[in-house]
Amino acid sequence: MSTETKAEAVDSVSIVSGPPLSDEPGLGALTLPGFLREVTELYGDREALVMHGADGVTRWTYSELWERAIDVARALRGLGLAKDGRVGVLMTNRPEWITAVFGASLAGGVAVTLSTFSTPSELDYMLETSGVEILLFERNVLKTDFAAALTDLEPRIGTAGGDEIHSTKFPFLRHVAMVGKKAEGESIEAWDEFLAHGESQPRELVEASAASVQPSDVAVLFFSSGSTSKPKGILSAHRGVSIQMWRFRRMYGFSPEMDIRCWTANGYFWSGNFAMALGNTLASGGSLILQPTFDPSEALELIEKERVNFPFAWPHQWAQLVGAPNWDKADLSSLRYVDYNTPVARHPTVTDEWYEPGHAYGNTETFTISTCYPANTPSDVIAGSSGKPLPGVTIRIVDALTGAVVPRGERGEICVKGPTLMLGYVGTPLSETVDDHGFFHTGDGGYVDDTGRLYWEGRLTDIIKTGGANVSPLEVDEALIACPGVKVARTVGVPHDTLGEVVVSCIVAHAGADLDVDGIRGYLRERLASYKVPREVLFFDNEEISLTGTAKIKSSDIKELAIKRLQK
Repeated sequence: MSTETKAEAVDSVSIVSGPPLSDEPGLGALTLPGFLREVTELYGDREALVMHGADGVTRWTYSELWERAIDVARALRGLGLAKDGRVGVLMTNRPEWITAVFGASLAGGVAVTLSTFSTPSELDYMLETSGVEILLFERNVLKTDFAAALTDLEPRIGTAGGDEIHSTKFPFLRHVAMVGKKAEGESIEAWDEFLAHGESQPRELVEASAASVQPSDVAVLFFSSGSTSKPKGILSAHRGVSIQMWRFRRMYGFSPEMDIRCWTANGYFWSGNFAMALGNTLASGGSLILQPTFDPSEALELIEKERVNFPFAWPHQWAQLVGAPNWDKADLSSLRYVDYNTPVARHPTVTDEWYEPGHAYGNTETFTISTCYPANTPSDVIAGSSGKPLPGVTIRIVDALTGAVVPRGERGEICVKGPTLMLGYVGTPLSETVDDHGFFHTGDGGYVDDTGRLYWEGRLTDIIKTGGANVSPLEVDEALIACPGVKVARTVGVPHDTLGEVVVSCIVAHAGADLDVDGIRGYLRERLASYKVPREVLFFDNEEISLTGTAKIKSSDIKELAIKRLQK
């Protein structure tokens, strides 16, 4: 077969690769200690983070962030943490979270990030499966007292004080410490007591352990959000995490001269927030404006007071900002790097037109993006896609049943291989994670076109098959959330005798919004093909549709709600 014929054969199947990783510009050190050292050397006296709290305002420079991460690393070494030892971090976005995660890596350990949205049963499961040795947690998060919750799971946690726990329930867990005030008579170690363990540890040993970390070493263990099953523990190497932190700076087009000031209340314990908000901002020499838990009125005040120019939020949070009582009075003129299609960009004080690199596809298993277009890519280039493969990444579309690669343009399961792919799931052999060619089968449906663009259509189990056509609920929801008055939108397929399924959209409206079925359907007819317009539109109250921390809802739960409503 000639070279030309081989090329034509490859172009005819759904396999598409990005440029070589060696061609990617802008990558720096490929370990977390190396990343933090590099940004500290570049931006030392610049402001790295800000947090407004009950005790005043905390502001750290990059040099101060480095020193405090060193303090945590010394304390961990003082407690006997060895190479690859696992350090659990159960906190909101706060300075101690950042120093705990980087400090674990400086000590040669593995940071295990735990969601503060976790239920007691989820925490029980994650502590057991992760093998955490030292747990650093925030005592009070909203209405949850994690000291009490953890003590309920294992009473020894509440009585060990500075001693080892010796738990048969969590046999690897030796030590706990918390951020927050102790109750009278309480023995759980406070943060300053934890840091005191490092006083006898020579700084040069921490510097040496940080320098010994290799890009192939395990860096972090993040858990999936568990919207479809129990959370999965996902091990990622330093190289994969670091690539994405540097990469997002390039995708957003940020630089130190832009003075990036990033507000987010999204937990850094999810990979997307860690890479896109924290990593991107630090790589750019910017400042993190920390809000531990999301409150829309407080967020607007923070954005105004701290002159935020890069807000990072989920769709339901944008909607809550618009609905906040101080929305109309807020001065948001500092906002510049906010996608023009979000509700916040329509605030009268926001004047810049900017488009984020939101046309992307990724997973926690690839520590976020595998395909993407840079910020401000023209819409005709994007063409409604999820972007093209990034350097080092290969995408294949296969038949979900047979595993055979399908022709270009044909729908199937998205499979991915690349430099940021996870090392594996905790407790699962690698052979059960990737196929014989090293590809991870995502469980997502989509296709690639003749130019190599990927089109993601959602979970294979969620794609609606109606009258012989496939409808992506994601596409419908994206159109709905742009409709004025819509706060939350989730679309599902409901069984139908002749069509197989019908498209049903479930909506939560903003308080006071005047929405009706005909208006919604008319709005969508102007934006979607007729077969994608929902046959039924159902309105629900806030209390009826509960969002997880990542704004995810199990499709089965929504479908059940819709079926019950339609049966009335």
